[in-house]
Amino acid sequence: MAKLVLIRHGQSEWNLANKFTGWVDVDLSEKGVEEAKSAGQKIKESGLKFDYAYTSVLKRAIKTLHYVLEESDQLWIPETKTWRLNERHYGALQGLNKKETAEKYGDDQVHIWRRSYDVLPPLLDADAEGSAVKDPRYANLDPNIVPGGENLKVTLERVMPFWEDQIAPKLLDGKNVIIAAHGNSLRALSKYIERISDDDIMNLEMATGEPVVYDFDDKLNMTNKTKLGK
Repeated sequence: MAKLVLIRHGQSEWNLANKFTGWVDVDLSEKGVEEAKSAGQKIKESGLKFDYAYTSVLKRAIKTLHYVLEESDQLWIPETKTWRLNERHYGALQGLNKKETAEKYGDDQVHIWRRSYDVLPPLLDADAEGSAVKDPRYANLDPNIVPGGENLKVTLERVMPFWEDQIAPKLLDGKNVIIAAHGNSLRALSKYIERISDDDIMNLEMATGEPVVYDFDDKLNMTNKTKLGK
């Protein structure tokens, strides 16, 4: 039986500031560092051992993974970083304060932008300041596939090729995998794994620094889900 652990990065500086973050590469807050370390300690106490680790190319997720693995004495395991596990791109909302944006556009509209499955945020032009097209992390990608904004549906479509090519084969081989990523890239994976409907996915929350453990049988059917420390 293979195990998959999903962990959303610890609180970031922009989580603390209540800003839309997306692909902006902000660091962990002090609380976020402690959340990541605590998650690693919970994993150590549980006896979970991993064969492979995956994360995004954004430092709040990378650092969370490293703190988790260090605290659980597994910093040595193979690690892969990929843009496909990035947070969803919040388009032109990135950097805006959520409360101020809600005051401008209304709570309902901001809730739709944040939580709906298939509604896009206002898009960021490729030549705009802060566009990911200009970021060296994505220099090897076709500029036409670098997003100017994403919803959860698009995020899932972006994540799935990596799941199919890299993660699923490891689980089918009986290997244990940990993924440290972001609220929405992990919501996308959870939607697929748990077969959550488009409507119900709006209500799924991924708490910062809280490891979620999935068990799979040899046909890659989920047999159990637990939250460590709960």
